[in-house]
Amino acid sequence: MEASRTERLRERLQAELNPSVLEITDDSHLHAGHAGAAGGGSHYSVKIVSDKFQGLTLVMRHRLVYDAVHEMINKAEIHALAITALAPAEQG
Repeated sequence: MEASRTERLRERLQAELNPSVLEITDDSHLHAGHAGAAGGGSHYSVKIVSDKFQGLTLVMRHRLVYDAVHEMINKAEIHALAITALAPAEQG
């Protein structure tokens, strides 16, 4: 049985960023009729807390997330990704 998009997204983020917190929300239903949704791409929100973000700028953190899932983006499995990326000390 093939893993769902959400499961594949979770697996890739876990493997690359080893987060202590990983929350994934599929927001695709909020974008019905949107061009990206019509093409099969999903809209996700992710909250990731990882030691790998310590000392990095927001742009650098987002780059690590995008690098982890670039294949899914290139295959149009992910159309949009809203990212909250925190170091453990920033978690509130």
